[in-house]
Amino acid sequence: MREAEVSRQTKETDITVKVNLDGQGKSDIQTGVGFFDHMLESFSKHSAIDLHVRTKGDLHIDMHHTVEDTGIVIGQAISKALGEFKGISRFGHAYIPMDETLSRSAIDLCNRPYLVWKVVFARDKVGDMDTELFKEFFHAFAMNSGGCVHVENLYGENSHHIIESCFKALARALRQAISPDQVFAGEAVSTKGSL
Repeated sequence: MREAEVSRQTKETDITVKVNLDGQGKSDIQTGVGFFDHMLESFSKHSAIDLHVRTKGDLHIDMHHTVEDTGIVIGQAISKALGEFKGISRFGHAYIPMDETLSRSAIDLCNRPYLVWKVVFARDKVGDMDTELFKEFFHAFAMNSGGCVHVENLYGENSHHIIESCFKALARALRQAISPDQVFAGEAVSTKGSL
């Protein structure tokens, strides 16, 4: 079973994440940030990863630590569930349209984390959430999942649509990348022999 649970406690946040990579996209999310919860529920649904998140953060200061640290722990849980990254498809990509918006994401689960982020927002906030925090989440996720993650908004006007399409694009790309590859069952998809 490709499941994992990771807990992380600091003076700023207390987080527990459980994942099942072979799930049905069921989610149980509580971060204290409504729009962020909505995005993580969408991420779970479209990746088909069962995702349980409990985050208690220093929201009396701002949302930064809550969002970034949740990205860290989700990334760590996915990496732990993947183990040695053997027998997976490794690569995934997706284009997601949402009304006037089109975004794309590509991922390589290679244990060489990197983020390319080409997303610009016309507004400073979506709901109560600062739009600059979305890059912090995606960066934390990439660095801790072992994924080389590219996210780009090709066009769009509505900031809600832009960020939701980015979360869905990452989710769909990740769903491809973690899917079992029957040809390379039990092997790392790499000429090096390991990832």
